[in-house]
Amino acid sequence: MNALNRAIGERLATFLTKSLPGYERIDTISIAQVAATLQTGDILLVEGNSRISTAIKYLTQSSWSHACLYVGPAEASSADPYLIEADLREGVRLVNLDRFSRFNLRICRPVNLTAQDTHKIVEFAKSKLGYKYDLRNVFDLIRYVIQKPAVPNRYRRAMLGLGSGDPTKAICSTLIAEAYQSIDYPILPRRKGYHCESDNGKDGEVPQFYKRHFTHFTPRDFDLSPYFRIVKPTLEGGFNYQDAQWRESAGF
Repeated sequence: MNALNRAIGERLATFLTKSLPGYERIDTISIAQVAATLQTGDILLVEGNSRISTAIKYLTQSSWSHACLYVGPAEASSADPYLIEADLREGVRLVNLDRFSRFNLRICRPVNLTAQDTHKIVEFAKSKLGYKYDLRNVFDLIRYVIQKPAVPNRYRRAMLGLGSGDPTKAICSTLIAEAYQSIDYPILPRRKGYHCESDNGKDGEVPQFYKRHFTHFTPRDFDLSPYFRIVKPTLEGGFNYQDAQWRESAGF
């Protein structure tokens, strides 16, 4: 039965990851500009156009269906920008930035990370290279592609955790969330009460945070997190609206 389930899972994974027609990239930033802006430890959000992307975007009510961790060149002698992603079919792997040149992208950057902690995050993610996901769990995702359930928005996120297996393992943000939580960097922690403590003789209240389980995170959470800065290549390059060259409408 395990062999049969794996075979069925592989067929379903192929179905889920197939690109859909009609996708349009509206971002005017070139992939070269994105590459020049990325820093090690950045998270790249991707607006995918596969069936599984549609399911994730529906359930999370977000444009972002995929997340990757930028780790720099694959080799010291290479200048090619590489990212670590968790792919439903291929598992955890290194991919070139050019793979996402056809998609709308967003860069999320952690704030005040030390070089040591950045190294720990990257090494943690690299330690997962080659990991494969249990494709039996794609049964939990296929139902959202075939028929989108009429569920109130506030409950859709929780539905990612329902089913016979752990469908969130098929979502790339799980790996990145686990890497960041390995150094206690916050993403969207739960906040429950305050702790009173004295600092230099002055009493103060310090908020108490609790970690969410890493399997509960989705790509959107890095966009919403108050602890990641949204980085836009045009602004980083010193954009001045007065330098823009305008032409008459082309009819669109």
